Amino acid sequence: MQSAIIVFPGTNRERDAVLALERATGRKPYLIWHADKTLPKVDLILLPGGFSYGDYLRTGAMAAHAPIMQEVKARAAQGVRVWGICNGFQILCESGLLPGILLHNKSLKFICKAVTLSVENPDSDFTRLCRKGQDLRMIIAHGDGNYFAEAETLKKIEGNGQVAFRYRENPNGSINDIAGIFNEKRNVLGMMPHPEDAVEDLHGSTDGKFLFDSIAKALAA
Repeated sequence: MQSAIIVFPGTNRERDAVLALERATGRKPYLIWHADKTLPKVDLILLPGGFSYGDYLRTGAMAAHAPIMQEVKARAAQGVRVWGICNGFQILCESGLLPGILLHNKSLKFICKAVTLSVENPDSDFTRLCRKGQDLRMIIAHGDGNYFAEAETLKKIEGNGQVAFRYRENPNGSINDIAGIFNEKRNVLGMMPHPEDAVEDLHGSTDGKFLFDSIAKALAA
């Protein structure tokens, strides 16, 4: 399995993602600059956390129009797995690869703390080693993690099993406690919590390994 990590100006979690993917797959990911227009052949594209373009306009809005995103969209349409974490989730929503949008936290404050997620749908390459209802402990670090979708879109997301994770205790006001969603084909996942920072004992949790090991196993098959 070969992966690629997209790096934007302001990205700051790419090294964490490199280490987590390298541990799970045994191969070092490519680091792809936002201004590039092509990607090597890869099985997974990861958009990491950070503050792309300084979070100007709306979070993820400028990054969604970066040159590399046309190729990311094309690969996603071909079935390549795409994973957006925190700012990466915001970019996926702004680019139209995922429905809905991430708004300011309900508290209007930046939140950095440990949260507990519940696995809503284990039927994906990202969650196949999890069980439904399983608790996962991870860190959130965001100011715009309040997921929102219009009523009809939300109904479709819920009905299609596109909710990947829910917060046990909602930290930011996300509608229906949503912490992560899939696209309809479930080859694109966006989530606000940081699984890449929950893969070592020193992190205080290794629950992120369930996700990294899931995708590694799925794409190695």
